[in-house]
This record gives sequence, C-alpha cells and structure tokens, in this order.
Amino acid sequence: MDCCICTTMPFPLRPPRNTICGACYDGARNIIGLISKPAETDQKGTQDLNCSPFSPPNSCKKLDEVSILMLQMTKTMDEQTEAINFLKGFIAAFSEQIHTDILVKPGNDGPSIPAHKAILATRSEIFKNMLDSDECKTAPNGTITLPELNHEELKCLIEFLYSGSLTLEKLEKHGYSLLLAADKYEIPYLQKLCERHMHKSLSTSNALDFLEISSICSNKELMERSLSFIVKNFHFIAFLPKYDEFVHKNPHLALQVTREFLKSKGKTN
Repeated sequence: MDCCICTTMPFPLRPPRNTICGACYDGARNIIGLISKPAETDQKGTQDLNCSPFSPPNSCKKLDEVSILMLQMTKTMDEQTEAINFLKGFIAAFSEQIHTDILVKPGNDGPSIPAHKAILATRSEIFKNMLDSDECKTAPNGTITLPELNHEELKCLIEFLYSGSLTLEKLEKHGYSLLLAADKYEIPYLQKLCERHMHKSLSTSNALDFLEISSICSNKELMERSLSFIVKNFHFIAFLPKYDEFVHKNPHLALQVTREFLKSKGKTN
C-alpha cells in the first residue's frame, strides 16, 4: 500500500489522504504520546520518558502541534548554546592565565598550575574549605597541593573545573584517577561523567580496576555491574596476570568474587 506521507509519488497521483503505512502510523502515535502527557515523577523519583512539560494534564496533542514544539525546543537549544559559548570565557581565563590567584601543586613534585580561587571554590565545597583555611592563606605563594594526582592528571581535573567536559582520550587515560579525585573533593558532575564512561567501557581488561575503585568510592551501581561482569567472565579473568596482584591487594574483593562465582554455579552449600 502506498502511503500519503512517505510515498515518492507526485501529489496529484497519491492515493486518498487518509491512506497511511504502518511505519508512519506508529511513528505518529509515538510522537503524539511523547508530547501529550505532562512530566510526572513516580514514587521512586524517576521521570516518565513519555511525558512532556509542555502539555497540561490529560491533554491529547495533535500531530500538527509537533512542529510548534520542535521550534520551541530548537529555540531553547540555541539559547543554551549561546550560554555555553558565553561561559567558555572561563576556559580562556585559565589557558591564558588571566589574573590567576592560586597555584595548585601535584603530588609528584611536578610544576604547579595557576588557577582561580573562585572557580575552585564554586566547583567543590572541599576546595572552598581548603581555600578558606588559615593554612592555605599562609602557604608560600598561595599554593595548595593535591597529593594523589600527578601533573597531567591535575591539569585534566582543573581543565574540567573550567570547562565542564573531558575528551574521550582523557577519560580513557585518567578516568580512574579523576573518579578518585571527584569522590575525595566532592565533585558530583565529574563523578557521573567518569561513571558513565566506565559503564560503557567495561571489559575484561579493566573490570578488576573498576571493581577496586567502586569499593574505594562506595559506588554501589558500578560495583554491582563490575562484579557481575567479572563473575560472568571469571574463567578468563582468573587467569590474567593482573588477577594475582588484585587478590593480594584486595583480598576482601577477591573473596566476594569467589562467593558470587560459586553462587552463580549453584554451589552455595
């Protein structure tokens, strides 16, 4: 059956206008369902993906209203892009060292990195407390030290505090260290960014590392996913050279892996 919406036939030769194929029909119903219901939050605090804040309760949108909604969304996205471009001035202030007033020193005696107290304090309550302390005020040259990070990791962290983003390359290279820093210095957005990357990149080569860091950061979701993945692939992971080091370093986690593996095989008695 030819469809009056997606057909390539010239308009005068199209079948009756009420003839529509199954794909277009399903697509139209999905779009209408997406914008018809108001955004609601269930008892668990999760938002219904089929709801829209643009609609009053129990209203039914028509397909011709989709274009209006799309224009509103496009306008909102343009405004957000303008705001993001405006905020990029902070990145320039960091890269060009414009009126920096604090030096952040890595833990490996690498070179200090100039930054701005205001940026550090607004991104992390821990940094704010550090900068407010008398110890920081009397430190030579106004310096604070983050001993758990080397120079390259520290630079990535500070760049994130200014820009709010990290390249995939930097996440892959420094995600482990950055997640530890995000946990220690209470930077929730950086935590979420690193966690999302770890969920996507979980593999036999990094599952043990992810399990270890999830334990350090008390990240229940990452721990459950890492543990489940290790148990599923235990016949391979148990013979990796790094597994011996993992067992010596994390005996409590190794015991947990063993127990979960035995449970998965039904050998709990």
